[in-house]
Amino acid sequence: MSGPARAGGGARIETPRDLGRVLGVPYTAEQIAAIVAPLTPGVIVAGAGSGKTTVMAARVVWLVATGLVGPGEVLGLTFTNKAAGELRERVRAALAAAGFAPQDGFDPEGGDPAAVPDEAGEPVISTYHAYADRLIKEHGLRLGLEPSTRLLADAGRYTLAARVVRTATGPFDALRGSISGITKDLIDLDAELSEHVVAPARLAEFDHAFAQAAELYRDPVTGKSVRALNRRTNRRGAVYERYLEAATKARERGELLSLVGEYRGLKASRDLMDFGDQMSVGTRLAEEVPQVGAIERGRYRVVLLDEYQDTSVAQRRMLSALFSGPDPERGLGHAVTAVGDPCQSIYGWRGASAANIDQFPEHFRTAAGTSARVYPLTENRRSGGRLLAFANAQSAPLRDHHGSVRRLEPAAEKADLGHAVVALLPGYAEEVRWLADRIQELDGAVPWSQIAVLVRKGAQIPELYAELHGRGVPVEVVGLSGLLDLPEVADLVAMLDVLDDPIANASTVRLLTGPRWRIGPRDLALLGRRARELVRPLAAAGASALDLVAANSDPTDVVSLSDALADPGDQLPYSAQARRRFAQFAAEIRRLRRGLSEPVLDVLHRILQETGLDVELAASPAAFRQRCAETVGAFLHVAGDFTGLDGEQSATAFRAFLRASAEHERGLDIDLPPTAAETVKILTMHKAKGLEWEVVVVPHQYAEAAKADKWTAKRSKLPHELRGDPMPLLGPERDKADFEDFDAAMREHAELESQRLNYVTLTRAKSRLIVSGHRWGPTQTTPREPNAMLVELRDHCRADPANGEVALWADAPGEGEANPALAAARELTWPPDPSGEARDRRRQAAQAVLAALGEPYEADAAAHDPAADDPVTRLPAELRAMVNGWDADIEALLGELRQAHEVRFEVPMPRTLSATRLVSYAADPDAFAEELFRPMPRPPAPQARRGTEFHAWVERRYGQQTLFDEDELDLLAEDEEVAGQDDLAALKEAFLRTPYANREPYRVEAPFQLLLGGQIVRGRIDAVYREPDGSYEVVDWKTNRAANADPLQLAVYRIAWAQTAGVAVEQVKATFLYVRTGEIQRPESLPDSDALVRLLASRRGAGTET
Repeated sequence: MSGPARAGGGARIETPRDLGRVLGVPYTAEQIAAIVAPLTPGVIVAGAGSGKTTVMAARVVWLVATGLVGPGEVLGLTFTNKAAGELRERVRAALAAAGFAPQDGFDPEGGDPAAVPDEAGEPVISTYHAYADRLIKEHGLRLGLEPSTRLLADAGRYTLAARVVRTATGPFDALRGSISGITKDLIDLDAELSEHVVAPARLAEFDHAFAQAAELYRDPVTGKSVRALNRRTNRRGAVYERYLEAATKARERGELLSLVGEYRGLKASRDLMDFGDQMSVGTRLAEEVPQVGAIERGRYRVVLLDEYQDTSVAQRRMLSALFSGPDPERGLGHAVTAVGDPCQSIYGWRGASAANIDQFPEHFRTAAGTSARVYPLTENRRSGGRLLAFANAQSAPLRDHHGSVRRLEPAAEKADLGHAVVALLPGYAEEVRWLADRIQELDGAVPWSQIAVLVRKGAQIPELYAELHGRGVPVEVVGLSGLLDLPEVADLVAMLDVLDDPIANASTVRLLTGPRWRIGPRDLALLGRRARELVRPLAAAGASALDLVAANSDPTDVVSLSDALADPGDQLPYSAQARRRFAQFAAEIRRLRRGLSEPVLDVLHRILQETGLDVELAASPAAFRQRCAETVGAFLHVAGDFTGLDGEQSATAFRAFLRASAEHERGLDIDLPPTAAETVKILTMHKAKGLEWEVVVVPHQYAEAAKADKWTAKRSKLPHELRGDPMPLLGPERDKADFEDFDAAMREHAELESQRLNYVTLTRAKSRLIVSGHRWGPTQTTPREPNAMLVELRDHCRADPANGEVALWADAPGEGEANPALAAARELTWPPDPSGEARDRRRQAAQAVLAALGEPYEADAAAHDPAADDPVTRLPAELRAMVNGWDADIEALLGELRQAHEVRFEVPMPRTLSATRLVSYAADPDAFAEELFRPMPRPPAPQARRGTEFHAWVERRYGQQTLFDEDELDLLAEDEEVAGQDDLAALKEAFLRTPYANREPYRVEAPFQLLLGGQIVRGRIDAVYREPDGSYEVVDWKTNRAANADPLQLAVYRIAWAQTAGVAVEQVKATFLYVRTGEIQRPESLPDSDALVRLLASRRGAGTET
């Protein structure tokens, strides 16, 4: 085997000490043992904060440096694109630091699992699903699957399944419920079958036998359970009643299974596949086609499996079939290293199996047939020792359950650090205020961005957000709910509803009562009255009830507020403002409907521009603006990727997709990472996994029963006897005692799931933990009890004052005491005030403009008067009057002559400009105005297309994809000197030689909207890098040969990112990178926003004369 080429004579690495010196990391003894482990199966049980990613990157370097494998023979798998990108860059950075980067730079496609690796290339880092997708594309034909199979999005799954349910012919004797409920159960059962690779026929056979056996215990007269002896009480009773109930669910599941079969057949007929299908088919390929495993083992001599505790049964079976086997020839002993922590397995509700990592030593045995070795990582370098002591106490039941897990140990320098604050407040509102007080006290001591509030349920977020926001604390919600519930997206969707459906009255009301139109209840009621008149003219004319019934039995189906907007009537007493706004809104609807036949993404962009929502977002505070830009961008990305089940991209099909998502998917629940803004972050505990903060606040800790979904009571759950992971089993007698034992085992299982979530939450804090609860909930009639974690943290603090403090512990309410919160009356205002703060900002801005317009112009009294030097002024009055008359006549004649030969056109400034067009305007206002007045089509430019391809290649390199607006394509047009594919390849090579090639960008193609002196400027920044000191660098790639770019473009980008990140403009440096030559330009003295506004103002008034 030939070793990889060194880049510039890298350091020799022969010992672990050499490795630590070269990579600059003081590895612990545990880490070294995992890093230098032999090429045999092994599992690294990495406790929270123990540096698992560091160890994985170092292991790759060690294996490459010691000549055991080539870089291209390493495969790394993880769960999300973000995690894959981070791991890829860590591995690349470690290889580069050790001198093992390829001589021609890292392959831009090296992280793509579809790329065929080569030994001297680089490791392939991918997600589990992307890897399965590559297997299907390469080998799917072996199972009769076409490579063109499309991936079905979640909302698309529900839409397709609903079609099956609506058209099903039955008979259905047991299956009951709404179409929506049955559709959800169908999807859930299909997913469980895929996750556990269970054939539908096997489930049907089990449920049939289960239900048939139950009939032996049914009384033929009463239809209820026969009376039998209870094994525990020694009394006779209906001990098989639960068995008969479970048998009913089995019959329902059998009928549901027939719908699953139809659903799967419909997917296959349309060449559609969802994520569950991907893993199920990948498993079939691995288990049924031995050649697939042989090919993959030949490609990858080392496999790293990240976050292995979150893998499903199907993923585990696929991987063990590919990279393990009954003998060495078929994979036994292949070098597979799994990394994870069973105590952090918190996604069991979506298929993850914590048992996979426990059973790894048996699933992936060594070539000698012995169990794989376990490598523990226990030193936590994140949290203070006193916080870890409490986390260890909480995780004790988990360590008992998972024998491979050990206690976390603090780093030596943090052994005595960490402080906890615990409180139990009398009521919910008091707790929220107390928490806000504690957070406010941290102002100045801890950066806002280093404080997080972690809640168990998303419904607990609004009150906390409102309290902090009301106190002026900068606060940001991370993943409050689905995209469709966020106001900026909901308004966009509402407008799409109104355009596509004239009777979308709920959406019309949302828009009319929203912050833009502000229609009050009286005018809205009158509009509704007018809408009824338009469809029921007989009612307006005073017709009889019989005539009304004959004319229209159900007028509510066609009453349209949209029609009433277009024809509000002359007789109704609307307010003057409402009548004017109705006319404006109706005109806007008419304009937008003209383009409704276009692809839905184009329609949405038109809505953004026409309604001014893009301007509204640009004028928002920095933190809010950045989050809104990301959410709207994510929604537009969904729209851009959307293709209906029948191949259409219409607004109607997209709205159906959104309805399915709102009903079944929590409204496009897409995870967005926290922004870099200096804000307190509020998010759920599940979304906090993998993150860390100095201070973590955990509110609302009260006791509630652990919920466990049981297959005996839920028709969409797979019986545990058929699952591929260990779960509690129902006893063989199936009487009352067996069901009670089963219930207790399921409660214990649910408790373990809850304790894992607590453990993840507690280990996010570096230095301070604030945990609280309350006695009275906001609507409860009985008081709540504190949960075990809150009580144990109180005892932890009381045991040693150095551990923390018990700030307050409210006594339990007395017997019969009522909830004080229920005695207070609640007032709700409709229509709601959308945003008082935003409205106040608008009013202040408007008043400032009006005040400026009302100020009289005052000339400078000391200004020089050129007329004083005119010799005419020295003439006698009579002659002076004659000369002035001649001048007036001449000027009039010249004016007439000019008017005869000239026409002046005033060209209105576009409301929105791209950054490049703004630079053009500043450079030559007349040429810019002429281009606006008489736009000329641009000829096809292959060079510009190559420039676009280069930018797209950079995006793919960093694992990010974005959408370009039509107005933003000119950002790339200036890079017009990329001549062809050879030139494009040369550009890629040139880029990989620059200092930016091995730096991980903070953002790529970062969109922005900037308000400059009333002008909206839009664009995208090629790359943003975050410096160690918290400052930023914005970089613009230039592919043209001449280093003549206008620094004004960088000035715009610099200001835009400063506002987006919420930092001073001085903390952002701006750079041109001329890719061909590697030249880096950082212009000095770039104008700030005020200087840029003055520069643009000096150019105003330009026009074109023709």
